[in-house]
Amino acid sequence: MPGKVAIIANPASGRDVRRLAARATNVTHEAKGAQVARIATGLDALGIDEIMVMQEPARVSTSALQWMPLRARVRVLQTGPVTNSAADTEAAVRAAREAGCDVIVSLGGDGTNRIIARTWPEVPLVPLSTGTNNVFPVSVEATSAGVAAGLVASGVIEATEAGTRCKLVHVQTDTWSDLGVIDAVLLRNDSTGNLLPFDPDRLAALVLTRAEPGSVGMSPIGGYLDPVGFDDACGLALRLGTGQALHVPVSPGLFGTVRVSLCERLAFDDVFLFEGPGVVAFDGDRLYTLGESETAQVTVRRDGPLVIDVGRCIGLAAQRGLLATPQA
Repeated sequence: MPGKVAIIANPASGRDVRRLAARATNVTHEAKGAQVARIATGLDALGIDEIMVMQEPARVSTSALQWMPLRARVRVLQTGPVTNSAADTEAAVRAAREAGCDVIVSLGGDGTNRIIARTWPEVPLVPLSTGTNNVFPVSVEATSAGVAAGLVASGVIEATEAGTRCKLVHVQTDTWSDLGVIDAVLLRNDSTGNLLPFDPDRLAALVLTRAEPGSVGMSPIGGYLDPVGFDDACGLALRLGTGQALHVPVSPGLFGTVRVSLCERLAFDDVFLFEGPGVVAFDGDRLYTLGESETAQVTVRRDGPLVIDVGRCIGLAAQRGLLATPQA
C-alpha cells in the first residue's frame, strides 16, 4: 500500500516566552517525541511506504523514530543549514513536497500551521495541537491521526471526502503580502519581533477566519459577539479601542478587557482596511510595520490546506469495511 507522509514537528512550539506572562502549558521535546512515535505507529499499521521528518537540532522526530521497528522507510528531509526559525519549517515543507509527500501531519500551534499553509496551500493536512494559542490545530490522539493520514496518503480514503479546505486571511500592501490561518491583527504602539502576549489596549483592528467563543487569543474577541466557525462562508472583521467592553482570555490563563466599536461579518473577497500607523501580526507573530498613511487590504478566502477530519476519515473507512482483516 503506497503513500508518503511528512511529520512536521516544530521543536519551538509550546515553549516560547509567552509562558512567562500567561499560564500556557510548556510542551517538552519528550512529549512531542512520544506523539511522533504514535503517529508513526498509526502510519506503519496502514503500510505507508515512507515517513518524512524534519531536520532540527533538538532531534525531536529523528530520536523518536530511531529505534522503532518500522516497516516504512524514514527519510530525514535535508534542508540545508538550520536557522532555528520559521524558515526551517518552510524549508521542510518544500522538501516534503518535492519528495512526493501525500499528507502532512503537523505538531505545532497556529503559527506553525500558518507557515505550512503559506508554503503549500493545497496540502492535505492533519494539524495536531502543541502550541500556545491553538485554534487551528486539534487535540486528537496521535495514533488515530497517523491512521487517518495513512488512509488518505494511501488513497484508501479520498482527501476531499475526509476533509475541507480551510479559510485563510490575506493581507496585502504595495510592498508586501502575507496570510494567517486564524487572524490578522493591527496593533498600535507595538514593535515587530515582540514575543509577549498582545496588550489589549494596543489592539486596533482584527480580521478572523474563525471567531470561536470557546477558544483563547484573538478568536474569542469576535466569538463573544458573533461566532463564526470553520464551515461558515465568511470571516469576521472588528475595530477596537472604543465601544462595547469585553473581558476575554487573550492567552491561556490570561484575561484582558477590550473595547469593540465595529463587528461585522466579512464575505469572501470583500476588503477590510487596516490603516497605519501600526504593526501587523499573523496568528500571534508581529511581522510587519504600517506607516502613518499606509493602508493594507485584508480579505478572507477558503483557499488554504485541505484539513483532514480524523474522526470522519476513520469512520468512513470503518463504514466501508476497509479496516477489517479478511478471513483466511
